[in-house]
Amino acid sequence: MARMQRRVALLLAGLLTVGSALAQADGIVRVGSKIDTEGKLLGNMIVLALEAQGIKTENKSGLGNTQVMRGALIAGEIDLYPEYTGNGAFIFAEESNPAWKDPKAGYERVKTLDLEKNRIVWLAPAPANNTWAIAVRRDVASANGLATLDDLSQWLGQGGQFKLAASAEFVERSDALPAFQAAYNFKLKPEQLLTLAGGDTAVTIRAAGEQTSGVNAAMAYGTDGAVAALGLVILDDPKGVQPIYAPAPIVREAALQQTPAIAGALAPVFALLDGPTLQGLNAKIQLEGQDAKKVAADFLRANGLLE
Repeated sequence: MARMQRRVALLLAGLLTVGSALAQADGIVRVGSKIDTEGKLLGNMIVLALEAQGIKTENKSGLGNTQVMRGALIAGEIDLYPEYTGNGAFIFAEESNPAWKDPKAGYERVKTLDLEKNRIVWLAPAPANNTWAIAVRRDVASANGLATLDDLSQWLGQGGQFKLAASAEFVERSDALPAFQAAYNFKLKPEQLLTLAGGDTAVTIRAAGEQTSGVNAAMAYGTDGAVAALGLVILDDPKGVQPIYAPAPIVREAALQQTPAIAGALAPVFALLDGPTLQGLNAKIQLEGQDAKKVAADFLRANGLLE
């Protein structure tokens, strides 16, 4: 039985290798992205920037959450997608490593680990920090003196009425909500959570803004453009629980070796993406309802990176 299992595993590995080789042979770079607003924005931006340099692509934006994207990349189902440096703490089970709280150290750490373990190359990151955060309705924050997560913990301990809209990933991942709860000594009950499919903060923020199902708080990202417009404020994290989440394109080493121009095509794009810039671009999608591909194209064109 063990011999048969080994044969099956070797056969599957061989088929995967052949499939990946065939995909590479056609010269097409398959670009994926996460399902949230910024993921779709960056995914489309990558596709347009590569196409502008004559690199053929297949657009697979909006595939899924972090685990889905990592699985697809490692399996060779996609070649490239935008990831965040801070996710290295979770991916490699190094949440206690202080390197993740430093932009340069975190990038160098994940770059080294992913290349050694998975033959995945991290290209030059953006200067933004899209860290996870908790945002509450401005009226709730004002009425109860909530400015930090310490304030939230004290208020919850006094019986404050609180309900958070968040993705399953945020609720379950050890470095997300559980890390906030451990650091600030609070614990949300099941009835204080509205867990939504996917990981799009546009949905969680809107749920809080519209008080859907009694929600008055939301999972948010540091570069979300809709927080203030929907009447929410992000609570400060004085203990620095979250790592630095700098966006960066990550690519299979084999795909980069076949198309080395990928790195040069994307470096000037990501260099422009600081926090305020991403907030503004995300707001066009989240608030104005613009298509992610159009927003990406307009941005690249305005900066001379697309005709």
